[in-house]
Amino acid sequence: MARVVKNKELINTSLATNYGGWIYCANCNTNIGYLCYSTYDEIKLNYKCNCGSSGSVFINFEDSNLGIENTDNFVVIKNRLCCLKDESPLLTLLDKKLINYKVYVTCRECHKIYHKEK
Repeated sequence: MARVVKNKELINTSLATNYGGWIYCANCNTNIGYLCYSTYDEIKLNYKCNCGSSGSVFINFEDSNLGIENTDNFVVIKNRLCCLKDESPLLTLLDKKLINYKVYVTCRECHKIYHKEK
């Protein structure tokens, strides 16, 4: 069943679909990552693409749960940032295409907020 988006703010960014899939820098149309459709409750991403453009993504849903602050790191499986608890893939960011980024993503299953910066 499709989820109902509560907030969706994309700045200089486009997504392949409504709330997931491939993430693109809108300035140079470069693929900078992949956002898994069904495993996250909320994402906040700020980045600077290699082309020099800055962008951001903020998405959450009507049924999103309040995230739990957490100091655990993502588990990295085949370049995917995954939940430590169940190893569900949440997000892939292509480091070589980004100058820097800061991401907070809440796992839909365990509700932990994971954070990573480059």
